Amino acid sequence: MNNAQPLIQGKNLSLHFGERQILDKVSINLHAGEIVTLIGPNGAGKTSLVRVVLGLQAASGGTLIRTPGLNIGYMPQKLHIEPSLPLTVERFLQLALGYHLRRGGKRRHEREAIVESLALTGIEHLLKSPMHTLSGGETQRVLLARALLRNPSLLVLDEPVQGVDVAGQSKLYQLIADIRDQRGCGVLMVSHDLHLVMAATDTVICLNQHVCCHGHPSSVTEDPAYLELFGQTAHAGIAVYTHHHDHDHNMHGDVEHADAHAPHSAHHHCGDHDHA
Repeated sequence: MNNAQPLIQGKNLSLHFGERQILDKVSINLHAGEIVTLIGPNGAGKTSLVRVVLGLQAASGGTLIRTPGLNIGYMPQKLHIEPSLPLTVERFLQLALGYHLRRGGKRRHEREAIVESLALTGIEHLLKSPMHTLSGGETQRVLLARALLRNPSLLVLDEPVQGVDVAGQSKLYQLIADIRDQRGCGVLMVSHDLHLVMAATDTVICLNQHVCCHGHPSSVTEDPAYLELFGQTAHAGIAVYTHHHDHDHNMHGDVEHADAHAPHSAHHHCGDHDHA
């Protein structure tokens, strides 16, 4: 049972630009050791919610509380590196650490941190490889290693399997779950990959400007709001949920035991939202 203070607590978060509503009273809680995945169609506000959580965008309304001293590691959706730029994996991670101009003991600490992060993501053999020669899967693992450099208590991953083939996607999601187990960090993930991500997450939030439905993957995929948004065909292809807990947390951080997980009836359907 996880009764600890959440790493992040967002309540009734709203965001609008002029007349355009981006987020409408969205609530989100995330604890240490928990993987929360945001799903939803393009334009649903997933990346905007991430930006609010990261502090890059101020919410127009609602409250957001981060646990004091929260250390966040961020993995962006994609990275473009000019092929003519002579940048190795090691140098890329040195720049991310910000220790490259320092001398003495910091240099040793820097290399140890880089090697540890690369080993954790299974690509220590790529230390001296040029960044522009990496495959899609290798690049994503380097970005994940970069997010892990400062030993974060919260990992925020925006489409972490972008540009990775199907076989590699499954392995990458499993790697993320393994890192969570080893480090005990919380993970906030944005994904479109419904068929795989449901097997690698504890809590799903289905977003379409507002929260359409949320909870354990097995209940969300039975929810009428989810089925309305993604259709019956999405439900038919969902991977079997394999990570077992004896409880989950609802949006307010309260514990819900596994035997209490019944299909959730949404207050309103995704298609009912009035888009600006």
